[in-house]
Amino acid sequence: MAGLEDLYREIILDHYRSPRNRGELPVPPARKLEGFNPLCGDEIVLYLDVDADSRTVSDLRIGGQGCSISQASSSMMGSAVKGKTTEEARKLIRAFKALMSIHESRLEGEVDGDALAAELEGVRLGDLEALQGVVKFPVRIKCATLAWITLQHGLDELEAAASTS
Repeated sequence: MAGLEDLYREIILDHYRSPRNRGELPVPPARKLEGFNPLCGDEIVLYLDVDADSRTVSDLRIGGQGCSISQASSSMMGSAVKGKTTEEARKLIRAFKALMSIHESRLEGEVDGDALAAELEGVRLGDLEALQGVVKFPVRIKCATLAWITLQHGLDELEAAASTS
């Protein structure tokens, strides 16, 4: 198990040291979103560009600052959702949040293994699985999910704007 933990640690450090999809996009057409974790000071700035016709995340850029967990998670998220449809991105968000909530659910006796398996079925998390060790440290879960929650808010805003136009 130590070998796997070392591999996961290296993946996290690689994404922290060499983040993918860093930078900014012109607003508009991209949407600028900001997330903040007051517990530890992590900040995320997410630039999200979704093609209106295909409902595909055509580009995504990430800025901000924070701990290695939040920055690595945002880097991994960008790589995972870029080029995906908004529906696929939402499924990844749900799967990642389910992965991060395993520990809390176990503590509260609420684990529904079938529901969790259904949520994760068919979703390839790739490098994101390296973050599953975060669940051992519940205070760090918010660090890992900050970018994902920010992305979810952005997708919700886009959906709301599309339904009113």
